[in-house]
Amino acid sequence: MGKFSIPIKYGVAVAAGLIAYFLILSLFDAHNQPIYSLFNGVIMAYGMFEAVKHYRLHKGNKFKYQKGFMASLLTGFNATIIFTIFFGVYSTEINPGFLDDLITVWITDYNTSIGVVLFVVAVMGFATSLVLTLAYMQLFKDSWNTKEAKKHTL
Repeated sequence: MGKFSIPIKYGVAVAAGLIAYFLILSLFDAHNQPIYSLFNGVIMAYGMFEAVKHYRLHKGNKFKYQKGFMASLLTGFNATIIFTIFFGVYSTEINPGFLDDLITVWITDYNTSIGVVLFVVAVMGFATSLVLTLAYMQLFKDSWNTKEAKKHTL
């Protein structure tokens, strides 16, 4: 298994889940309601958790905090990049009026362009990835408070 195969595999899977969820919302014309993007965090959380879990199972006793951190973070970053590219293509080519519906007030008041929206989508994804990675690594790191760990530190 390659060094980046887990983050790529799970990142693509998470991005596919995000894209599928977005397209399902668009079928019901609910994709222009930002409140529904909260479920994106659930999709990211599940995919990133599974990536770290799979990585830990694969490494066994050789699991290191830093490598698990990177596997989780890269999974989230890969998913974010793929989804941001899809979002850009969707809002400019597939449904050009989508941006007008999404940020009706902001376009007229703040002259918001597609670049700003894509930047915000990417930053939200990267921030979610970082926060989830920090949280998950607390679950997956080895504890120093056990009798077994104390034997190895003395």
